[in-house]
Amino acid sequence: MNRTSKLLVGAGLLLGFALLVGGLSAAPPVAEKKAVYGEGKPVGPYSPGIDVGHTVYLAGQIGMADGKIVEGGVEAQTHQLMKNAQAVLKNAGLDFGNVVKTTVFLTDIDDFQAMNAIYATYFEGTIPPARSTVAVAKLPVGAAVEIEFIAAR
Repeated sequence: MNRTSKLLVGAGLLLGFALLVGGLSAAPPVAEKKAVYGEGKPVGPYSPGIDVGHTVYLAGQIGMADGKIVEGGVEAQTHQLMKNAQAVLKNAGLDFGNVVKTTVFLTDIDDFQAMNAIYATYFEGTIPPARSTVAVAKLPVGAAVEIEFIAAR
């Protein structure tokens, strides 16, 4: 047996031993992933929410009702998107008290205070989630605000 053959046999023995004792086991199975919907139908090929394990991830919510952006600016849109998010959370068996992280997208950062005043009312009586807020150039269908949510059980 030449040197290369001995090395290959040795490597094979080490790999076999590692597999035997569990050092190189297969990846754990992925938790079951379920789509969660709210009141309306999504406007694209995505799920409004994904329930996986102890976590529910909501797609970015915008202030749409009856297939169009609500009128009334950032305040009205914030109320509507929070209602939309609330419906998705409810269908996952959760509420705003379960939300642990949000990301807010605003097309005009000067709308922050107006959005924040409405947003805060939905988290009264709970520990508010961690949050990031960013200004963006544009949002889908002319929305002024979009918010993503992550909730945990």
